[in-house]
Amino acid sequence: MLIKKSLSYSLWIRKNVSIKALVFVLLIMALILTFLLDLALGSVAIPLQEVINILLGQEPEKLTHANIILKFRLPKAVTAILAGAALGVSGLQMQTLFKNPLAGPFVLGISSGASLGVALVVLTASVTAPTLLNNLGIITDFGLVIAASVGAGSVLGVMLVVSRRVQDTMTLLILGLLFGYATGGIVSILLQFSTRERIQSYIMWTFGSFAGVTWKQLIVLIPVILLSLLIALLQSKSLNALLLGESYAKSVGLTVEKTRFSIITSASILAGGITAFCGPIAFLGVAIPHLCRSLFNTSDHRILIPSVIILGAILALIADLFSQLAISEMVLPLNAITALIGTPVVTWVILRRNSRKSFPS
Repeated sequence: MLIKKSLSYSLWIRKNVSIKALVFVLLIMALILTFLLDLALGSVAIPLQEVINILLGQEPEKLTHANIILKFRLPKAVTAILAGAALGVSGLQMQTLFKNPLAGPFVLGISSGASLGVALVVLTASVTAPTLLNNLGIITDFGLVIAASVGAGSVLGVMLVVSRRVQDTMTLLILGLLFGYATGGIVSILLQFSTRERIQSYIMWTFGSFAGVTWKQLIVLIPVILLSLLIALLQSKSLNALLLGESYAKSVGLTVEKTRFSIITSASILAGGITAFCGPIAFLGVAIPHLCRSLFNTSDHRILIPSVIILGAILALIADLFSQLAISEMVLPLNAITALIGTPVVTWVILRRNSRKSFPS
């Protein structure tokens, strides 16, 4: 009897692993497809075969197609992949750290803190604002990332301190929103004393966009995001331990304080770096982790973090596609699209939480 149970359990594990592996393969295929579609579709439609030929370095049928893809659409698509992965992982880290299913860069005021850091740079810059985000040098690029990361990290650090005293998740969410309003108030004061050009530049930045990031800026953004994602991947076991409580984490030899600092650093750079270059992208950080938990039916971060990276990239590319194609000859604000994607997911999370009274799923 015991042997039969052992065999059936072994078969169940193998079947489960096979299903998860299949889902991963399908996600990777979907990522490749959405990436190619993002390069092919837009105000000028380019055949997929032409896109593939250009990416492989072959001679294009039209030189203008190569210019459109290599100079404009490819950096935009790469930025979307980085943004979706970074915001999804950042949201997953904070949901685990705070044990709060609605935690994310936007909800807990992290993006507001990053926005304040960027506002201090943009609204007080000595250069002409309309060309600021397109003509920044490498040093200024690092300055934007540092400013946004410090702003995000400061707010998250404050929230972490508060979370140790406040056990109620709803109270913590309210406090996070209050911090967001406070940083928004400071930005409003800066706007009051800024020139019209700088105000217009900042407002356009807050709409969110992947299109404003150049190859020169990606030289800065890519290593920053990839390094932070690598740190997050190395945190998988620590995040699993924290999911079971601090007492359990300490019992298995985890230094909780160092782990918290590592998570804060990684999440802040991920959220702050993307916010610096793309604007405050809402909802993706909250929605993507929950979609992956449901898709893989697990809370194991060794599975969740890679899946969040892939699914986050897919959804960011889809949002970018819709922002271009929803209305002919007009690009919609990216935040409008991500809100339409994220709102149903967040609503589902709240309703599911009320019915089951448990987290994570």
